[in-house]
Amino acid sequence: MSSFKSPVETAKAISATAGAKNSAKIINVILLSFLAGAYIAFGGLLAEVANAGMVAAGLPIGLSKFVFGAVFPVGLIIVVIAGSELFTGNVMFMTIGVLDGSASVGGLAKNWVISWLFNFVGALFVAYVLAFMGGIITSDPAIQAGAIKVATGKVGMSFDVAFIKAIGCNWLVCLAVWLANAAGFPIMAFVTIGFEHSVANMFFIPLGMFLGAEGVNWSTIIINNLIPVTLGNIVGGAIFVACIYWFTFLKE
Repeated sequence: MSSFKSPVETAKAISATAGAKNSAKIINVILLSFLAGAYIAFGGLLAEVANAGMVAAGLPIGLSKFVFGAVFPVGLIIVVIAGSELFTGNVMFMTIGVLDGSASVGGLAKNWVISWLFNFVGALFVAYVLAFMGGIITSDPAIQAGAIKVATGKVGMSFDVAFIKAIGCNWLVCLAVWLANAAGFPIMAFVTIGFEHSVANMFFIPLGMFLGAEGVNWSTIIINNLIPVTLGNIVGGAIFVACIYWFTFLKE
């Protein structure tokens, strides 16, 4: 007997999960959202350390991006296997739940707001307490320089570029979560390509600010990056994954 779910079975499993998320206790959503933000930040921190100094050492930029993308998925793997509330994945879950009737619009709004806010708290905890205060980033000039470069680059994009990159990102992220509910688990593509993930940026950009990156402050973090990236992530996950698969496999 195959351990793989068919596309229709996967869609039904996603809808059932949305129903469980819809009725979850608020305190549970808060705690699991904090953990998801921290887990994604762990993946980001690992990527920062693994990638440190590669370009400065003369290695091709493509190889540097590949290494960064190859190790970052650790965070999302923990999110899915250990169980937690990741905003970008919940965009897909709750959209399908609403369309299929297993979740309500109010439940969607509650889940999205709480998971976004407490993903931010979890990511900030890892960025400030573990990465910055713990000296992991500041212990090596190459790691610190790389973290600053990532942060300044992310707040330097125009609204439309950040929005478009975020669509591609969550299209791939939600496909990875979808496949994880079936059997597989690819995720490195969005990082290597250079797409924008709102929760990952809740770690990358504040960390650069803590390190003194020029032009990086709470205003540029929120306005220049998190707002357009969050909106783009919603489009990428809700439209290109949730709506299309619901229409294809679940709509009567």
